[in-house]
Order: sequence, then C-alpha cells, then structure tokens
Amino acid sequence: MKKNKKQECIAMLLAGGQGSRLGALTHKRAKPGVSFYGKYRIIDFSLSNCTNSNITTVGVLVQYKPLLLNSYIGLGSAWDLDHPLNGVHILPPLCNEKENSQYSGTANAVYQNFEFIDFHNPEYVIILSGDHVYNMDYSLMLKFHKENNSEITLATIEVPWEEASRFGILTVDGEERITKFTEKPAQPDSNLASMGVYIFNWSTLKQSLIADASNSQSQHDFGQNIIPQLLKLEKRAYAYKFKEYWRDVGTIESYYHANMESLKDGHFLNSSDPKLRIFANEDILPPYIVGPTAKIENSLVSKGCIVHGEVSNSILAPGVYVGKGVQIKDSIILPFAKVHTGSRLLKTIVGEKAEIMSHCTVGTWGRIDPNQEEITVIEDQHIVSEGLTIEDGKIVNWPQAI
Repeated sequence: MKKNKKQECIAMLLAGGQGSRLGALTHKRAKPGVSFYGKYRIIDFSLSNCTNSNITTVGVLVQYKPLLLNSYIGLGSAWDLDHPLNGVHILPPLCNEKENSQYSGTANAVYQNFEFIDFHNPEYVIILSGDHVYNMDYSLMLKFHKENNSEITLATIEVPWEEASRFGILTVDGEERITKFTEKPAQPDSNLASMGVYIFNWSTLKQSLIADASNSQSQHDFGQNIIPQLLKLEKRAYAYKFKEYWRDVGTIESYYHANMESLKDGHFLNSSDPKLRIFANEDILPPYIVGPTAKIENSLVSKGCIVHGEVSNSILAPGVYVGKGVQIKDSIILPFAKVHTGSRLLKTIVGEKAEIMSHCTVGTWGRIDPNQEEITVIEDQHIVSEGLTIEDGKIVNWPQAI
C-alpha cells in the first residue's frame, strides 16, 4: 500500500470500552457517546482537543455498541475533521477468514490498526481515551516530548491520595523522567496519575506492539504491559505534568460530579478563547420554551427544552420536557427525556428518551443532610409508571416498564 504524505503526529482514540462502571447509561451505547453537560458527548472533548492542537488525522477505535457513536461522529465535520485523506476514521476490529476478531486490549486495538498508522506515515502517535473530560493542547505536550528526546511521554495529573489506586501511578526523578509505573496499585507510593494520554515515537511503538502481539502471556494493554515493558528496556520515558481541569468520568459518581462541577463554574466550557472551544455535533432544535408556571434556578436549559415545572441546580440536555408541577433538583436529565405532571426528582440521572410518568417520586426528599442522598439512575428509553416511588441510589435498568 502506498503511504500517505508524511505527517508529524496522528491520534488513535480508544472508544471501544463497554463502560460497565457507568451502568445503565451504557447499556445501549458506548461510553464515549454518553451525553455530558447538555449538548456535549464525552468524546467531544478528545476530538475537540485534536482539532485545537492541529492534529488532523484521528482514528477512532470502536467496538462495544458502536452504532450510535458512529452516527454521532459521522464525517467529522462538527470538529473540522472531514478532510478527504486525513480527518476522522471509524476503526472497528478487523475480521479474518478464520474468525471474527475483537480488540483484546488497548494495545491490541492499536496493533490491529497497524496498517492505518503506517499508511499515514507519522513520526509520532498520540494515544487518547474517549472517556475523559478536559481541554488540552496536545502540541505543547508534543513539544515537551521532542525537547526531552523522549520515546514515550505520559500526560499526568496529581489526584487525591484516596483515589490514586484507581489510576496508573508514576514515580519520576528530578527531570520528570519516569522511573516507575504501576497500574492501579493497591498501595500507591505516589499520587501522580496517568491521564491515559500517551505520545510515542512511531518507531518505538511499532516495535513494542509487534513484540507484545507475539506474547501469549500479555493482556495486550498499555498500562499493564506496553509501558512497564518499555521502562524495563530503559527507554526514555517522561511525564508531562498537566495542571488544568481533568476528570475521568468512568463511574456514575465521577460522571455526576463532573457535570455538577461544570454547572457550578463552567471550567473551560464557558471560555471565550476560540482555541479552547469544545465542539459538538448538535441537533438542529428551536430555542427552549419556559412556561408561565416554570421556575428555574442555577440550572442549564438546552435548546429544544419545554419547561413548565421547577428546576433547581440541574442540567437539562436538548429536547427535555418538564411538565407542570414537576420538581427537579440536583439532577441531570439527558436528551429528549420527559418528566410528566407532578413528578419529583432529586439527585437523579434520567437517561436519553426515558419517560417519568405523572406523580412519581425519585429520591428521598426531606433528608436533613442532602449529602447522604445517593444518585439514582434511570436507563435510556425506560418508562417509569405513573405514581411510582423510587428510592435513592437505585439503578433502574430492567427491560420492562415499572
């Protein structure tokens, strides 16, 4: 195959994970396709970062329930990634004559697309995750990578010590060279966490992927195998310290709190700097309508919403309907969900196109300490029957209406 004109850096965006920790929100869609803060999808952040960093070739590696995500990305025009030769490319697992293949790990996903990378002939490859919320100029990280003559650079951020065991944890020397990396250690000796953003020299990554693919004992994972092996071989590996806002939204709790943090101060979502803009493939919808009985306080109301009830400290994604007498507090209502007359929702995530019929109560209202309230989740397209009470912390994802 003839190679494309040489590019300095291309991106491989890992978007195939099942997202089981997000429970009911990912039963019908891949985790990167989950709605975030109104009009966005989680994948918008990585794609927008590529655009803003002048990375024009992006391979999106999909696997689990990819249909809705594929449809959302389309040709990539929403992120200015619809170039005829470069642009965004959806990359499912390869098939062969003997069996249908699947990605067996993050490294294997990239290995299966070896020819795609080689065709674009890059000097560097940046590996991204599709389930993080942040705004980052990857060109600054690439500059750091080149200045240190590094073979692999990991973006890192300090996390609270009590959360460190959830991440890949690094130890560095005085020059930011990585001396140790442990994936999700039970007893971390550092709180410097990997953000799941890696820049490799393509020559280094190529050799590492080939060696890993032939190792039957490997899990074919970047954190478990590729990075530790490169450190063992004493490759030049450096940590690029990121000090801005970043959240892994892979759990219900982290997803909920990241949305609420965005509601509180907006972070980069309200930036006037065009270089920091987050793009989204928005539906064409009319402006929202607020009826005479509506009361809205400290909330985001998106296009296409119709609001007749009370909404407090909540996020209404596009196309949401809120009936008369409804009370919604500390909640996230995802696109085109409906909450009918007289229902009350407290600290609830309502899935896309779900429907809460009249006079339902979700969450435990009247608690003295609201911090004790657990998050309740209603699955996409689920119908909650009229008059039902659902206790806080429940995950409503049964196949039938309740």
